[in-house]
Amino acid sequence: MISANDLSASELAALLAFHAEAGVEWLLEDEPVDRLAEFEAMKAKRADARAAPPVRQATPPEVQGGRVQPATSGKARDARPAAPSVPPTVAIPDEQAVSEARFAAESARSLAELRTAMEAFTGCNLKNSARNLVFADGNAASGIMVVGPMPYAEDDRDGQPFAGRHGDMLERMLSGIGLSRSDILLTNVVPWRPPGNRVPSGREADICRPFIERQIALAEPRHMLLLGNFTARFFFGTNETIHQTRGQWRELSAGGHLVPALATLHPQDLISAPVNKRFAWQDLLAFKARISG
Repeated sequence: MISANDLSASELAALLAFHAEAGVEWLLEDEPVDRLAEFEAMKAKRADARAAPPVRQATPPEVQGGRVQPATSGKARDARPAAPSVPPTVAIPDEQAVSEARFAAESARSLAELRTAMEAFTGCNLKNSARNLVFADGNAASGIMVVGPMPYAEDDRDGQPFAGRHGDMLERMLSGIGLSRSDILLTNVVPWRPPGNRVPSGREADICRPFIERQIALAEPRHMLLLGNFTARFFFGTNETIHQTRGQWRELSAGGHLVPALATLHPQDLISAPVNKRFAWQDLLAFKARISG
């Protein structure tokens, strides 16, 4: 077993980043726990339950003359009424959550109001496990919006889109065509990080749709760059992969606002498979030619 003392600072940081990306939130318990003792206690409890004598059922009431007569005994029965059962907590139905999200989004008259509405919204289960709402960041007046799929661990920790290594890679992608984070509005389809960085479900995406569409309507971008497979499918409404849709300009409509959009690879695609950099570079050059025209 490798001790933390055997690792360099850079190796330890890389190991911690790996665990964070895998969805690990805590490395140690506050107090030591003997899991073997817990298991033995659980086995003993089950053995005692099996050895205990069976509980005798109450004598059923007698039926006389077509009527049910209560059973009697030498002891008076407890006349206290039974405690009412507590109804289980009912989750908000998906359809209701979508309606509430739509109402909250359409009520916002600015990006600041939209952020406040999203912070108060409770209809998406992803909010329960996320640390922060990751809202749009950057220059809304630039006319350029870059949209990713969802926050990752470092985004959730810092409360801003594309933090950490994904942000570093995106900065390099943008700088290649003369842009930076301060020149664009950067956001995500889903504003809360899914546990373990899993892909958002279709229901989660439907609930979050009014919020991203309202962001587009309020920011009124003239061009959009969509990053990754999930984002392209979300906006284009197809099951095509990012390699089938990348590099193609398409018209999107959000809240009555029409905007041309180009899909390309996500920074993670470039980190995990550097061969993808050449495809992303072709798409970025096409994006630069369009916004410069």
